[in-house]
Amino acid sequence: MMLIWRSIDHLLPHCEPKYTNRLLLGYALTMYRHLTASFSFATLIVAACWAAAPPATPAAAPPPPAMAIPSAPQVDARSYILVDYQTDKILAAKDAAARMEPASLTKLMTAYIVFQELAGGKLKLEDMVTVSEHAWRSEGSRTFIELGKPVSVQDLILGMIVQSGNDATIALAERIAGTEDTFAQLMNSNAKRMNMVGTHFENSSGLPSPQHYTTARDMSLLANAMIRDYPQYYKYYSIHEFEHNGIKQQNRNGLLEKDPSVDGLKTGHTESAGFCLVTSAHREGMRLVSVVLGSTSMKARENASAALLSYGFTFYDTKLVVKGGIALASTPVWKAAQSPDEVGIKDDLYVTLARGQTDVKTAVDLQPKLIAPLGLDANVGTLRVFSGATPLASLPLHPLKPIAAGGWWRRLIDTIRLWFA
Repeated sequence: MMLIWRSIDHLLPHCEPKYTNRLLLGYALTMYRHLTASFSFATLIVAACWAAAPPATPAAAPPPPAMAIPSAPQVDARSYILVDYQTDKILAAKDAAARMEPASLTKLMTAYIVFQELAGGKLKLEDMVTVSEHAWRSEGSRTFIELGKPVSVQDLILGMIVQSGNDATIALAERIAGTEDTFAQLMNSNAKRMNMVGTHFENSSGLPSPQHYTTARDMSLLANAMIRDYPQYYKYYSIHEFEHNGIKQQNRNGLLEKDPSVDGLKTGHTESAGFCLVTSAHREGMRLVSVVLGSTSMKARENASAALLSYGFTFYDTKLVVKGGIALASTPVWKAAQSPDEVGIKDDLYVTLARGQTDVKTAVDLQPKLIAPLGLDANVGTLRVFSGATPLASLPLHPLKPIAAGGWWRRLIDTIRLWFA
C-alpha cells in the first residue's frame, strides 16, 4: 500500500486534471479492498482462536466471612458457663470459678459413681437394695421408697435422676459404700481426678452443708465426663417421667419438653442455692453443655440455659480437623527392624471456631533422630493447628504401630552411621 501511494504521489504532478480524479478514485478503491481483506483475515484469526480456547472458568466465590461474635446474653443467674463438649472450649462464662451451692446437681457425681460400679461389674441394674431408715427419712424431693423394702438398682437410678429423689440417692450411696459419709470420700476422690478444683462434697444428695460446694466450671467438667465415660447410661437423663409406688413424677428439666435437641442433664434447688440447671444439647453434630447456678425461678433457669445454648449454636461451630489413627507423615527410624514409620495422633482432633471461619491449617514437626525401639506412647513430633496466624492446638505425634529394634547388624551399621549424621 505504501508503494502504491508513493507511485501516485510521483505521477500526480504530471497528470492532466481530468485524470487526477480517476487516479485518486482508483487509489481509494484499492485501499478499501486491502482494508476489507485485512479485516476479514483478522476476523477469521480471532474466531479460530476463540473456538480453540477453553471456556472461561468463573472465579470461585470467596468463602463467607466468619460471623462476628457478640458478647454473651445477660441471663438470670449468679454464675454460669457454656462449653463445647468435644473441645471443652469455654464459649461464655460469668463467675464460673465462684464457690456456689450445688443443691441436687450433686446427684451428677453420685450417678457417675453408680455408673462406674455398673461398668466395672460390681453392681447390676437388677440388684435389689433394701431401704435403710436414713434413706427413708431423708428430707427434700423424694421417690417415696419404703422402709425395709427392696428396690432394684435401676428403679433407684430412675428415682435419683428423673424424680431427683434424695431417698433413692442415699439408698444407692449406702449400697455402694456402706454409709453416706464413706460414699462422700469416693465423690471427692473422683472430683480430684477430674480436676474439679473448686468442689467439695459432704453428702450424696446435695442437701445444704457448710463444706458442700462447687463451681459452674467444675459442674461442666463433671457433665462432660458423664457423657464421655458412660454413654450407655446417659440415656437415663432424657427420660421425661417415672412412676414408683403408684406415684408418677415428671422430670424437673423442663427443657426436655421444649427443645428436642436437649437430652440431659440435671436440675437442683434449695432456698440458699437458688434454682440450678446443667443442660446438654446436641445439634448438627455439635454438643454444648451449659451450667446455670443461682437463678431466681424454675422458668428463669430454663430461659437462661436456653439463651446460652442458642448463643453457642448460633455463633460457634466445632469441626473435626484431624482424625485419630491416620498417617500424617512418615519418618526414618534408626536401628529399626523396619523403616520408615508412619506417625499420627491417637484421638480425633476437634476445634471450635467462629461460625463461618474455615482457614484452618496444620503443620507437622518431626524429631530429627528417632531410634528404635519405639512404643505407641513415644513422642516423635508435634502436630500444630492454626487459623491464620493464630495457634489453635498443639498435640504430640506417636507411632501408629510399635517399632521393634532391628538385628545386631542393623544396630551396628546405624550406630556407625549416627557418628557421621
